[in-house]
Amino acid sequence: MKGIVSIAALMSVMALPVLADSDTGCGAGTILWAGQSGVVPKVLAITTNGSFGNQTFGITTGTLGCSPNGVISSKVRLSMFTGSNLEHLAYDMSVGHGESLNTLADLMKIPASEKAHFFATTQSHYGEIFAPEHQTAGQILAALQGVMRSDTQLSAYAS
Repeated sequence: MKGIVSIAALMSVMALPVLADSDTGCGAGTILWAGQSGVVPKVLAITTNGSFGNQTFGITTGTLGCSPNGVISSKVRLSMFTGSNLEHLAYDMSVGHGESLNTLADLMKIPASEKAHFFATTQSHYGEIFAPEHQTAGQILAALQGVMRSDTQLSAYAS
C-alpha cells in the first residue's frame, strides 16, 4: 500500500508543470492559488513563489510545477525587459533612439535595416503607446504591438 501511495504522490508531483500559470510562473504560490483568477490571487502567487527560495528549489528539483529544463520564451523575456525598463523605454521612445529601445527591438527580432523606422514609429506614436491608462508593461506592449500591426513595415514583427 505504501508503494502505491508513493507512486501516486510522485506521479502527481510530476504532473504539476501542466498546472503552472504563465503569468505567475511556477512555485508553491502557483499551486496554492491554482484555479483562481484576478489580480489579488496572481499577486499572492507571485509573492509566494518568490519567497523563501521555493521557486529556485522547484526549478532545481523539478517540483512545485517547475521544470529544470524549461526555456524562457521570447514573450516572457520581452515582458520582463519591458517591466524592468519602463522609464528608460519611455524616454528612449520619446526621443526616438536609445539603448533600451535598441534592446527592445532586438528582443522583438527587428532587423537592423528596420530599426530606424521602428524608432521613428515609437517616437511618433509615443502618446498612444504610453497613454495614461497604460500602467503596466503588458498594457504598454499591447499598445506597441497595436501600433506595429497598423504599420506595413513593422506588422511582420508584431505578435
